[in-house]
Amino acid sequence: MEGRTGAAVAGLALVVAAPLGAQSSPPSPSAPLEVPYVIDTLDNGLTLIVHEDHSAPVVTVNVWYHVGSGDEKLGRTGFAHLFEHLMFMGSQHAPYPEFDRRLEAAGANNNGSTNEDRTNYFESGPANALPLMLWLEADRMGWMLPTMDSAKVDLQRDVVKNERRQGVDNQPYGRANETIIAMLYPKEHPYSWPVIGSMVDLSAASLEDVKDFFRRYYAPNNASIVVAGDVKADDVKALVEKYFGAIPRGPAIQRAQPVAVKLTGDTAAVLEDRVQLPRLYYTWHTVKGWEPNDAALSLAAYILTGAKNARLTQKMVYDQQIASSVFAYQDGKRLDGDFAVVATARPGKSLPELQQVIDAEIARLAAEGPTARELEQAKNSYESGFLSSLERVGGKANQLNAYYYQIGEPDGFQRDLERYRAVTAADVQRVVREYLSGPRVVLSIVPEGRRDLAARPRVTP
Repeated sequence: MEGRTGAAVAGLALVVAAPLGAQSSPPSPSAPLEVPYVIDTLDNGLTLIVHEDHSAPVVTVNVWYHVGSGDEKLGRTGFAHLFEHLMFMGSQHAPYPEFDRRLEAAGANNNGSTNEDRTNYFESGPANALPLMLWLEADRMGWMLPTMDSAKVDLQRDVVKNERRQGVDNQPYGRANETIIAMLYPKEHPYSWPVIGSMVDLSAASLEDVKDFFRRYYAPNNASIVVAGDVKADDVKALVEKYFGAIPRGPAIQRAQPVAVKLTGDTAAVLEDRVQLPRLYYTWHTVKGWEPNDAALSLAAYILTGAKNARLTQKMVYDQQIASSVFAYQDGKRLDGDFAVVATARPGKSLPELQQVIDAEIARLAAEGPTARELEQAKNSYESGFLSSLERVGGKANQLNAYYYQIGEPDGFQRDLERYRAVTAADVQRVVREYLSGPRVVLSIVPEGRRDLAARPRVTP
């Protein structure tokens, strides 16, 4: 969830199978994909990852705090996202609005985002702005609490509430996500509430609650920093030691590991909304990110809706013209995963008509598996998107941080690519049978007063 606007990241060139700091030509299909890096850990627990790319005089600083909405507690939700906003409100040596003002004067930009598992912040710009970027990040990591007061918390609390009004409460179909996750997970599960939190919890958050959250999670031993671009690893390490070395380590964090959730049967709900077209949501429990079936489920989503000739898209949008859009995705997160199919009806069409086609195509994929052509197209599309995301230094920086948090190894690029390349037609058929044929959450969002357009319960033998 983006908390601020703008922030395109700059940079060029994927480094492949080259020594640190060197450049090479694009890989052959058999060449290993490597993004060289140096990793260090400061005495206070802060992890530093440096990737040298001298193809353009730019740099990105990418900071991950290993905390998201999944680390919150029932009754105190929305803190991770609230902090994403508070982190731009000034610190002891860079009072508001110095953070943005100084970066803009240096020709740099910045942004942040929050999801269930992490909060990230990043700056990108000319390489000579690196000391400024690191100094600003260090100041808000180590010297933000002295400037935090009720006025700042109240101001950003109101900003987040307004963001919720615009993006959830007053947005067409805006209540879908929080309705689905409340049906998909038990009330105490960390994924059962939305990243943005609830109005009640945001109102209840006290200044001391907010400070406690910062002390616990915004500590160097719960963060990792990637610096990527036209830099020297030794120079970066010296700067990070200079600016971050005095920040004290925070408390050790013991994260909850909830048991895997399974639905015992289909669960359905109908929401009336100020919309013109009914929309259908199917959601199933699946697997965490990086578990063995994660890649096969992602390719199954592409085969169903990822292209104009994908099974559901071709049949529903183009052939029968009963849907204006349909898309599917696998979302493997740190604690759990889910798979969704979302379809919006055309004018004059009802959700049972969409159900009939979706159910039939999923059953056919489970019975027959994908064709060789479908699987090849899905893999080629994934690989193309994967490599395109690494053309800019900012994309590589964020991926290095993601791999470090997810699998403990920053250079997971080849391993990530290989798990998709290794998927077989039988794998896709198996995961569709195993996960998409079982119990599901079914949500219908219909125009006000038109419950007759809602999805129907599944008829089982």
